[in-house]
Amino acid sequence: MTEGARLGIDWGKARIGVSASAPRSSFAFPVETVPADHQAMARLAALAAEYQAEVVYVGLPLTLAGQRSHAADYVMQQARALASRLEQAPIRLIDERMSTAGASRSLGSAGRNTRQQRRVIDQAAAVEILQRALDIETTSGQLAGEPLLREDS
Repeated sequence: MTEGARLGIDWGKARIGVSASAPRSSFAFPVETVPADHQAMARLAALAAEYQAEVVYVGLPLTLAGQRSHAADYVMQQARALASRLEQAPIRLIDERMSTAGASRSLGSAGRNTRQQRRVIDQAAAVEILQRALDIETTSGQLAGEPLLREDS
């Protein structure tokens, strides 16, 4: 298993939350919210390069029953497009069920109301996704989630 930095991505149709961890760290922190526009792929690739990410975790929105939905298909399509821009960092898909709800609870506990959360909720959800992956790595000694494969559908 690699000890390098990681990125976490919460992919939405309007905004993309990004989080990161430092090399040899098990702590995820917020980075930024990227508008989901025609410049998003370039910005995400630049962030991966800036943080020297060795692994990129993308949250995969599954149904509560654990099945892939239309939203999961969209995220996988976007993750494949990002993978084509990354030089070395593999993309791994990780279950993101309840990440936004968990992020909202955390922000609420920190005193932010729903209106105040709008600016940072995507980053907080990305932190939840990446922190879950880092926790799995720490306990199992293996990369979390599943690798993004070109034939995934």
